[in-house]
Amino acid sequence: MVDSEVHGTGGESHKVAALYKFVSVENPGELQEAIRRAGERYGIVGTVLVASEGINGTVAGVPDQVDDFVSWLKTDPRFGDLEPKFSSSDQSPFYRFKVKLKNEIVTMGVPTVDAANNAGTYVDPEDWNDLISDPDVVVIDSRNDYEVGIGTFKGAIDPKTSTFGELPRWLREREDVKPGTKIAMFCTGGIRCEKSTAFLKSEGFEDVYHLKGGILKYLERVPEENSLWEGECFVFDERVSVLHELKTGTYQLCRGCRRPISDADIASPQYEPGVSCPACIDELTDERRIRLTERQKQVELANARNERHVGAVYAKDQSPGPATLDVSNSQYPILYSFRRCPYAMRARMALQVSGKTCELREVVLRDKPAHFVEVSPKATVPVVIRQDGTLLEESLDVMLWALDDNDPQNWLTPDAGSFDGMLKLVERADTEFKDCLDRYKYPNRYEDVDAIEQRTMGSVFLNDLNQMLSLGEWLYGARPCLADIAIAPFVRQFANHDRNWFDNQDWPHLLRWLENFLDSELFTGVMKKYPQWKPGDPATLFPAVSAQG
Repeated sequence: MVDSEVHGTGGESHKVAALYKFVSVENPGELQEAIRRAGERYGIVGTVLVASEGINGTVAGVPDQVDDFVSWLKTDPRFGDLEPKFSSSDQSPFYRFKVKLKNEIVTMGVPTVDAANNAGTYVDPEDWNDLISDPDVVVIDSRNDYEVGIGTFKGAIDPKTSTFGELPRWLREREDVKPGTKIAMFCTGGIRCEKSTAFLKSEGFEDVYHLKGGILKYLERVPEENSLWEGECFVFDERVSVLHELKTGTYQLCRGCRRPISDADIASPQYEPGVSCPACIDELTDERRIRLTERQKQVELANARNERHVGAVYAKDQSPGPATLDVSNSQYPILYSFRRCPYAMRARMALQVSGKTCELREVVLRDKPAHFVEVSPKATVPVVIRQDGTLLEESLDVMLWALDDNDPQNWLTPDAGSFDGMLKLVERADTEFKDCLDRYKYPNRYEDVDAIEQRTMGSVFLNDLNQMLSLGEWLYGARPCLADIAIAPFVRQFANHDRNWFDNQDWPHLLRWLENFLDSELFTGVMKKYPQWKPGDPATLFPAVSAQG
């Protein structure tokens, strides 16, 4: 998939349209391409998700552009009754236009839910107050905890979930939520509560209602003096939050954890711009702090030059800052890699799956090319130099950069768990487990280190993986995701140090998982040997253009 980089300007009012529709889509790939072409034609920005269950997205642009796009979308009979929620913003809330294929347009992880045909009863915003004021009605906020934290309806129950995928379990475990209970659910724009009520109906509930158009439509149509809404509504764009009449709210975004932060949070000594806030300070590892601090430094430098920092275009906001590099002679981004390095392995696998072609420069670590050391003084692989001259020096950043453009196997949206949960597991592998791995393999490089003790300590993490894998073929369900690909190369390295010992451990699920990974076409494909790159060599493309289909 190709993303068009259509950038909004700050000098005119931007119209924002939030839209979704649950409807059967037989050929999601064809619809994805049609929407992508329309977005480029009308010059809009934003993100649209396409799945077999429908579409979900938010787009922005000058008013005529957005209106034209919505009108075009409604010419498709499947979306003729689409009811977008419109708002405005002084600046563009997005930086480019992306259309992504997904398994679900909002991830619940319950494939039997049929929101297109079996959702609850719509309640118009004008009738919502009467419904939730009924003492016999259980009112449930279906959003995540950080969203509820800045605003919700009076008397609503907060499930305290960190992802939408946790809601089904919470609903099943609540004693006050059982068939026969009259339930009212709400969310930001209507999509999550619509799917939530469909889930409840599939569980035998009948008296289930949800707010038509979500909180946004309520704030747009119900006067503030009559409102039962308390606080502000979190939105997933650069506005961060909105008020009644959909005016931009007062919250900002912590760029470290992407939670909303108030003026009080910003005044806290635990707040560091671009790095941390009171909500995430205790979650921050030293490695992540260093990475975020460096990224923020580059953001500030870009601002001082009146440039837009390239990291702003990534939804996960993982990209480090720019470097002044000359890649004018290359048609593709440049990838410095070393075949056997686990970090480089996982980066290459993400590039392979996404179809993100780079000019591969295979490095021999004992003979590093001068250009490699010059552009990245720490001289560790992988390193990607993008065509705009910006640098990616962390393998996870390379993975997210590639997958954010195109994630055809949905590595970023696991069947179970959450994106944040995956990142925490990968971070544990990259720190706790990697430290033990290095000391197990190379004890002589460290002072007072016992290799067997380090092997035992590393086994704690492997035991945890084995437990996770007892629940499914892969770490987060029936298919591989970001965590599997990011962690498996290091488990492979740990296993190969003493394969006989490793194979005799009581890790049946881990052994099966590792074998499946090593036998996969993806892994064997990226382990092809390439000659050492030297200046003047013909370009080697990875993945090969013909392999992208």
